[in-house]
Amino acid sequence: MAEFFFDVRGEIDSEWVFTDGSYIRAHQHASGARHGQERAIGISRGGATSKLHITADAHGNPIDFEVTGGEVHDSQVAIQLIDKVGRAEHFIADKAYDSDAIREHAKQTGMNPVIPRKSNSKKPNPEFDKHLYKLRHLVENLFARLKHFRSIATQFEKL
Repeated sequence: MAEFFFDVRGEIDSEWVFTDGSYIRAHQHASGARHGQERAIGISRGGATSKLHITADAHGNPIDFEVTGGEVHDSQVAIQLIDKVGRAEHFIADKAYDSDAIREHAKQTGMNPVIPRKSNSKKPNPEFDKHLYKLRHLVENLFARLKHFRSIATQFEKL
């Protein structure tokens, strides 16, 4: 599946890179894989879920993704996603990615982090660009397009 994904994605416009995560409900028959197999299904308040963490380019096309259990926070896979992107001008994400480690890692790879601070933060945010942040709907639209496919909207596979 991943090989097909990378063949179809085409050329990447890495001026802006957007990232976000979305929950995928797991079907009741998706659980129960053999021990030692990575299932990427977690248990949360909503039941068995997986989480799709994805990066999109400036046109809203997918660049790369990670699938984790539903209990995994977005910030825990942000550094892997930044590494997969490689190089871009701006790394745009929501408040879930508000971490000094994520900001620093994005800067080290040559990206300007456009991430709003959490409401309780006392630190300044000079690199935040309100107009670029408004374009974050592109990654949300990508999730909407992906979830038109039934097997992505609900996880039926065990692995």
